[in-house]
Amino acid sequence: MQQSLEDQLKHLIVDALALEDVEPGEIQTEAPLFVEGLGLDSIDALELALAIQEKFGVATSPDDERNREIFFSVKTLAEFVRAHQAGGGPAVAAEPA
Repeated sequence: MQQSLEDQLKHLIVDALALEDVEPGEIQTEAPLFVEGLGLDSIDALELALAIQEKFGVATSPDDERNREIFFSVKTLAEFVRAHQAGGGPAVAAEPA
């Protein structure tokens, strides 16, 4: 059975940010990821953005005013990924390493 995009994002958050005390299933889909939610910070946001770009091929711009909305919860991240994978907006190509 294929994991939902939300479940994939929960696993990505735990793996990319090396959250040792958090299981993916414990992350609530609509709960805030930053401050009162998981307590992530701006460094975590950068690492998460890179991991999402690597796994799903979509990226945000560091100066995008919507980043706070996009990274609010697993649900909003999933909506962003779906919209950009479906061609609903400009996806930024990954830079060659």
